[in-house]
Amino acid sequence: MKKMLIGALVGSLVLFFWQFLSFSLLGIHNSGMSYTPNQDAILEVLDANLEEGTFFIPRAPMDASMEKQEALMEERVGKPWAIVSYHKTLSNNMGMNLLRGWAIDFAAAFLLVWLLLKMADLDMKTALMASLSVGLIGYFTITYLDSVWFETNSIPYLIDTIVQWGIVGAWLGWWLPRN
Repeated sequence: MKKMLIGALVGSLVLFFWQFLSFSLLGIHNSGMSYTPNQDAILEVLDANLEEGTFFIPRAPMDASMEKQEALMEERVGKPWAIVSYHKTLSNNMGMNLLRGWAIDFAAAFLLVWLLLKMADLDMKTALMASLSVGLIGYFTITYLDSVWFETNSIPYLIDTIVQWGIVGAWLGWWLPRN
């Protein structure tokens, strides 16, 4: 159990610190958080017209018939569209967000350690490839698939996946096979 906990703890710290670097100092995700000089005017319009939530615009009402939904989409082809996540107030709860982020990283690393320890002949190569596989499964089925449907840039997340899960795999490939 000690080996599992140390493996997961160090793995979670690798994930956590890479995410910090990726989103802050390295700026890998800057393309997904662009600035607009019109932000104040846009926020005023959103505040006057939206409740808090996430919206795909345009979209037919949930109770619209399939025919009305299809007609709306056909009418809107070639015209502007947006995905808006709108919040009425900005909160700066950095401490709780960091704690939740690390807790998820710990859970992910712990699950990976558990899987790796089920392998009879675990070595560096197997741990590295398994770790990259776990990361890429998550990337392909969530982030990349979302980028296909919503036309976003998923390359920053692919970089994150390869770097952070590669480092975690290398760490676990060194740590776990040891006596």
